[in-house]
Amino acid sequence: MANHITTTWMGNMKFESTNPSGHNLFIDAAPESGGKGDGYRPKALMLSGLAGCSGLDVAALIKKMKLDVDDFKIEIEANLTEEHPKYYDKVAVDFHFFGDHLNEKKLQRAVDLSVEKYCGVMEMFRQFAEITIGTHFHKK
Repeated sequence: MANHITTTWMGNMKFESTNPSGHNLFIDAAPESGGKGDGYRPKALMLSGLAGCSGLDVAALIKKMKLDVDDFKIEIEANLTEEHPKYYDKVAVDFHFFGDHLNEKKLQRAVDLSVEKYCGVMEMFRQFAEITIGTHFHKK
């Protein structure tokens, strides 16, 4: 298996996790859950992984299509179930593009390709959550 990580307990509620890229990150619980808040929360980290996966796809397609985009961001809102084990059952992913010369049709195509074809994390989320996608264009 090529994707190997090691997550090591650092004491209390804090862990350090390796990554195949060579960059490590810290995971910690919130103070109300006995941690010090010195790291990422595991479920929120999943959402960051989703945004990062799709964002990398879209960034690569922006470059490949030679699109003029000043900036873009991805906002995610997710609903956690009430009962344990709590998991995300509804996830809204909104892509926001900024610039004066946005090719909306091609940018929508880039989002669609990521969401429907390329983003493996999106496909994983589809196994347990209802996902809605929004694309928003903002002139500067």
